[in-house]
Amino acid sequence: MTMDDHRLDETFAALANSTRRAILARLAEGAATVNELAEPFEMTLPAISKHIKVLERAGLVRRGRRAQYRPCALDAARLEEVFTWAEQYRPVWEARFDRMDIYLEQLQARTRDRRTR
Repeated sequence: MTMDDHRLDETFAALANSTRRAILARLAEGAATVNELAEPFEMTLPAISKHIKVLERAGLVRRGRRAQYRPCALDAARLEEVFTWAEQYRPVWEARFDRMDIYLEQLQARTRDRRTR
């Protein structure tokens, strides 16, 4: 396994959890403290902290230092890696959408033919 594969594994594992995805969505709006990130969840602060640590290990979140608190911020570089990885499959999906368009056009033509009979 290459380093890139290992990093993608870590990133996808972190993204596999809905709470962590919600945390990232919040951080996409701007930096936040652990308390701010915890507000919408019915979880303890230690549980939210564990989720944040998973996101940190995956390289998706970084913590700063301001006075006595450490705000969390989104680090989009790993998301860019995921995008680049997924982008290689674009031709496959585009070909499937093209086939679906053809199929839908055929269905519409059959429906029109039935109406004109």
